[in-house]
Amino acid sequence: MANETTTPARVRWARFRFGIIASLLSSPPDPGELAASITALAARTWRHPSTGEVIRFSAKSIERWFYTARGEQDPIVALERKVPSHAGTHPSLSTAVADEIRTLRRQHPRWSYRLVHDNLAAIARQKPELGGIPGYATVCRFMKHHGLGKRRKARRHEQEPDFVPRERRSFEVSHVHGLWHCDFHKAKRKVLTASGEREIATLFGLLDDRSRVCCHAQWYLGDEKTESFVHGLSQGFAKRGLPRGLLSDNGAPMIAAETREGLERLSIEHHTTLPRTPEQNGKQEVFWAQVEGRLMAMLEGEAELTLELLNRATQAWVEHEYHRRVHSEIGQSPLDRWLAGPTVGRPCPSSDELRRAFRMEVSRKQRRSDGTITVAGVRYEIPSAFRTLVRPTVRVARWDLSSVDLVDPRRGLHLTTLFPIDKERNADRRRRAHVELSAAGPSELTPARAGVAPLMRQYMAEYAATGLPPAYIPRDTTIDNQDDSNDDEETTT
Repeated sequence: MANETTTPARVRWARFRFGIIASLLSSPPDPGELAASITALAARTWRHPSTGEVIRFSAKSIERWFYTARGEQDPIVALERKVPSHAGTHPSLSTAVADEIRTLRRQHPRWSYRLVHDNLAAIARQKPELGGIPGYATVCRFMKHHGLGKRRKARRHEQEPDFVPRERRSFEVSHVHGLWHCDFHKAKRKVLTASGEREIATLFGLLDDRSRVCCHAQWYLGDEKTESFVHGLSQGFAKRGLPRGLLSDNGAPMIAAETREGLERLSIEHHTTLPRTPEQNGKQEVFWAQVEGRLMAMLEGEAELTLELLNRATQAWVEHEYHRRVHSEIGQSPLDRWLAGPTVGRPCPSSDELRRAFRMEVSRKQRRSDGTITVAGVRYEIPSAFRTLVRPTVRVARWDLSSVDLVDPRRGLHLTTLFPIDKERNADRRRRAHVELSAAGPSELTPARAGVAPLMRQYMAEYAATGLPPAYIPRDTTIDNQDDSNDDEETTT
């Protein structure tokens, strides 16, 4: 049943009138008895549809209602009060006054209705041609009817000249695992660390869009980092499976190369919100409100709140209260809607595959002298089997430089794991010979004498075929030898 306070008065009166004459329509009186039936209804008392007071109606009014509704397909609509022809036109406001109201709202979008009305009265005193100013209620109705309400303060990005305002609409995907929300939230109180200091704790959360199930929630020390984001995201995948899409803001961990490439390798479409527009990720923001209002409120009496205690309490609260409590928007608990489906989820790969997925792919030139590459200032040794690669392709997580993965750039397959160079171990002077060189004999290592190259022989043959004489004069070595011998005899004498 609709709330009587929100039902329009004309609808309440139509239902009330129909209730009075309903007996005449359902059981029409015999010929000649209609007047007596109407007189009997006029003698009764009724409750006013708005105030509830006891009232009576004349027989002529009831008779008019009866004849109005008797031949209609929808009697209640026929019994409604007629809408005045001037409804919505605001006849008490002249065109000049309406223009002044619009000008004031355009110049001062954050003024209240009362302030607009007071300034309108001041303008009317300065401009007698405007005439009389209507009352405050009339001005409010006019402004609300024409969308001239008070506006909130524009955000920084909304003040930019190229900003285009867009409409806001609630949304929900049709399948579980169709879209996940993720974000970070800083706690309003600090946690106690092992060193005796208090630090800020940041909560990473994952929510399924359709069911509102919290796929994973974990607290980390300090600000949001890519390592924490990937760590929490991988745990959510391992617990619930792989989604089809992920929605996040434009924070540094969300748009890092490791995150973007990892989601692409797992075939997860990544969506980002507009800058400084948290309402696009509203479901996540509502979850943060419950975390502060329920979870953190139940821990406010704990003086020594540690990170370990906070994480244990969070897991218990999520599983035993949040997942089992009826959600006001979906009308059921998140866990029930998760199980009801339908789902488009996929099985999660192994932990090693997840770790290798969330890495940044780079290419480095291999040093031919010792077979090493340098990534993020760290030198890594490449096995001899891959020494022929000129520019090896590796995948690296910048927060973990203990190893990198050598991959095939064409197919993206993992080839081997590279580790930092161990100079102390290499100082034992033991070196293995390359496989190809050790299998070859000494004769195979020495280049064979092949004479004049084939191309040079071709050039010489073509030049000889022209019949031209040589383009140089050979020196007579016999005369040179005789001159040299004469010089020796003179020197002896």
